Amino acid sequence: MPIRTLTIDGARWEVMPSGRVTQYDRDEFALLFITGAGVERRVRTVRYSPQGARSRDQSLAELTDADLARLFAHSQESATSPEAGYRR
Repeated sequence: MPIRTLTIDGARWEVMPSGRVTQYDRDEFALLFITGAGVERRVRTVRYSPQGARSRDQSLAELTDADLARLFAHSQESATSPEAGYRR
């Protein structure tokens, strides 16, 4: 599974596909944004529709840092997301 890194507001976030498959199999993917470790760990999730490749890994590779920053702006906390198991 590919992992990208992105710095947003001074925090380093790791970005990776969630691995969760929805009924929209190749038309909608989810990403996890993870920063910190232990009790300081924060997870955010977002779903998006790929514009190019219909493979999770390839689609993530095609996204620019600006695309990822835009997706991050629309992401939600892990407690509200099935991709992150509704965990805080």
